[in-house]
Amino acid sequence: MNLDAIVVGAGHNGLVCACYLARAGLKVRVFERRARPGGCVATEEFYPGFRNSVAAYTVSLLQPKVIRDLRLVEHGLRILERPIANFLPLEDGFLRVGPDVSATQRELARFSARDAERLPAYYDALGRVADALRALALETPPNVGGGLADAVRALRAAGRLRRLDMEARRDLLALFFGSAADFLDHWFESEPIKAVFGFDAVVGNYASPAQPGTGYVLLHHAFGEVNGRRGAWGHVAGGMGALAEALVREARRLGVEIECEAPVARIARGCVQLADGREFAARAIVANVDPKRLFLQLVDRAALAPEFVARIERYRCGSASFRMNVALSRAPRFACLPEPGPHLASGIILAPSLEYMERAWRDARADGIARRPIVEMLVPSTVDDTLAPKGAHVASLFCQHFAPQADWAARRDEAIERIFDVVESFAPGFRESVVGYSALSPADLEREFGLTAGDIFHGALAPDQLWSARPLLGWANYRTPVPGLYLCGSGAHPGGGVTGAPGHNCARELLRDLGRRMPA
Repeated sequence: MNLDAIVVGAGHNGLVCACYLARAGLKVRVFERRARPGGCVATEEFYPGFRNSVAAYTVSLLQPKVIRDLRLVEHGLRILERPIANFLPLEDGFLRVGPDVSATQRELARFSARDAERLPAYYDALGRVADALRALALETPPNVGGGLADAVRALRAAGRLRRLDMEARRDLLALFFGSAADFLDHWFESEPIKAVFGFDAVVGNYASPAQPGTGYVLLHHAFGEVNGRRGAWGHVAGGMGALAEALVREARRLGVEIECEAPVARIARGCVQLADGREFAARAIVANVDPKRLFLQLVDRAALAPEFVARIERYRCGSASFRMNVALSRAPRFACLPEPGPHLASGIILAPSLEYMERAWRDARADGIARRPIVEMLVPSTVDDTLAPKGAHVASLFCQHFAPQADWAARRDEAIERIFDVVESFAPGFRESVVGYSALSPADLEREFGLTAGDIFHGALAPDQLWSARPLLGWANYRTPVPGLYLCGSGAHPGGGVTGAPGHNCARELLRDLGRRMPA
């Protein structure tokens, strides 16, 4: 079998990369360790009659170009926008964010007239910086110390940022290197709005919102759009697995071969060895694997410089996330707003202040598990009735902070109880409505999906692990020290989230090396 490219891992970035390579006429084969393609982008029945997204659970950052180029809508992808963005229940009230700025201002005015007045300027400031960086997501970062092509890339990126006025440049600096808490404190005085926006700084990020660098994670989550509406988030109809199915349909239409239950044991120059002993050769190997797993487990260390290995060993992974799906006999009823409404179809943030988030982080650092975890709840069955029996519902719970190094064999049930305690405190009767659940600790995320330390982003989104430094300075252009081996996962620019951007960009660089053009 004469293969042009082998892709290791059929997560969404691996499938995106395979599709672009096949569109350019290459013969591509994908090997996936799990029983079905998609990786973390999957829908499964977790309790009889109840289905939901397994790991990744919401969408916004998926690149519109990828959606168009790979005909994902034609292949069945449908994204249902949240009717409002977020709902923050409180002991003595609540805050709803969305569906537009004026509606949010009216809500926010109950807490602070000053904050309501400043809200449009905040969105403006965040949006200007996000727009400038959004344009860089589909560009290859310049390699520090590289040649002419890298110099051109650096100048092009500098040109984009130069278009920002001075205030926007100052905001960019503050967001990249400062804390989310400092940035939000500058804009707002009321805790509820800071909590809603501050959640984006700690989701998938093992950090306090007061920690330098969390401003960037907040910004990273502002890059997205849903159905052309910037900053919006949505549910994939049928769960996130419907996105994987759309990618698989396009891949197979283009002639890509996908083999599941085929874990790769070793990667060498120009070939891979599967766990069952079979070996396959190709002109290029593309790894949709996090950098630590790739270079410390799959590649022979003798093929890498000791300095490179030492740096990869220090590459930071561990997002301190705990993921649950819950089958419910009825929709949750929040004490502050018990009647059904659009708030149940939003991102429900169960963390009423930045101080609450700070305590959760400190608890996890000290004891391994937050006493009162940060919980985001989504109830996708409120907009997608295919996920649960009539009258019943499914809830997605994405929770922080849970130290990756904790003894998860012994403490998994304890973590679940603490998560349920938090939900129950805001939605009394929640426990009574639970008919079943699934749970993924950081250790489960590593075992099930190959995420080192359970890191959903394939490495911390910190200033020293971004852009030209992702995963390392000198290796930011999707190539690796092993000739013919490329990196297409979230450990490459622009980082984590369901974006498709690393897969798209990696395909372009590989094709360039083979003397081919990226298909228009």
